[in-house]
Amino acid sequence: MASQVTLSQRREHLVGRLRVRKTRARENTVLVEGVRASTEALDSGASVAFAIISSRLSASKSGKDLEKRLNEVEVIVVEDRKLEQISDTARSQGVMLVCIEPSADLDLVQSPGRHMVLDGLQDPGNTGTLIRSAVAFGLDSVICLDGTVDPWLPKAVRASAGMIFQIPVVRADTQKFLSHLSHIKIPLYVAEVGGQDIDTCNVPTSFALALGNEGIGIRPMLGHAAKDMLAVSMQGPADSLNVAMAGSILLYGMTRGET
Repeated sequence: MASQVTLSQRREHLVGRLRVRKTRARENTVLVEGVRASTEALDSGASVAFAIISSRLSASKSGKDLEKRLNEVEVIVVEDRKLEQISDTARSQGVMLVCIEPSADLDLVQSPGRHMVLDGLQDPGNTGTLIRSAVAFGLDSVICLDGTVDPWLPKAVRASAGMIFQIPVVRADTQKFLSHLSHIKIPLYVAEVGGQDIDTCNVPTSFALALGNEGIGIRPMLGHAAKDMLAVSMQGPADSLNVAMAGSILLYGMTRGET
């Protein structure tokens, strides 16, 4: 490693603060845990402030490969037990990165383009999964409207498998977002039970798809601004899907004609 230092109390406290949105935003840093998410972050060019590792990292080939890649990063080596104590996961994989949060604003939401809008989602797992799907289906940005859980919380970053570093993630006020969308002339679609079956809807090349809160769905002002409501048809007895599953299926349906 290029540098191996002792874990200071100041940095240990920093890691703890990164799990809280208010203090994490003040630090402008992000906690990335696990071999896969950390590898993806490096692949995406994330700016790493420092890494904390333990001997458990070398237990797998992918872990050993990741450890070799950290030679340009300040590395803090701790015991497995210590990393377990400060980790946000049930069982640490032996690696934790502290990265600078990428910045993004509404100017990055442009036409032509395909964008996903998260409206009031509260589960970081759902948020991270949807961001991962947005990357998988080639979207250009993810917009998190006011009231949505912090997409850079450790659980959301893990749920995205680190792919959150591959796409601009914009936080925006709802009214400002709608004004911007109208200005760039991109149609808004919203996911809604009872909406038009995605298989029968002719979606244009450029669009914004909004997915609502797990319990109450889309807020009315988005529904009023939408060109259409979209839904996933289901043949079985279930009357709804988890928002991350429904959103991923809708993104597939809206992009499958692209080459």
